[in-house]
Amino acid sequence: VQQLVESGGGSVETGGSLRLSCAASGNTDSIYYMGWFRRAPGKQRERVATIWRGSGNMDYHNSVKGRFAISQDNANNTLYLQMTNPTPEDTAMYYCAASDRRGLAFMERGFNYWGQGTQVTVSS
Repeated sequence: VQQLVESGGGSVETGGSLRLSCAASGNTDSIYYMGWFRRAPGKQRERVATIWRGSGNMDYHNSVKGRFAISQDNANNTLYLQMTNPTPEDTAMYYCAASDRRGLAFMERGFNYWGQGTQVTVSS
């Protein structure tokens, strides 16, 4: 069983930057890919980015391309999300997720381990 613990959330102004971290523990060698999701008030949870643990390949939601960067430190079992030039529309609870199953890396049901979330609030 994987345990995922997010940190780094908080308040930031438009044009600033923030880095989220996710510490993974448990049988981390079985993870195929990890990702970040977010849920804004009144909206459904949506995928932000995915990274494949072995290849390091990445994929982003169109709304964050060029502004957010997902990365991983496999030696320390840590996932990151660098948020650059965020806008108020990026305000949400951000969740770290992981999967030890192949496939569906672009969908919420493709992840079977979840963190508790960290709140990000962007002000203009």
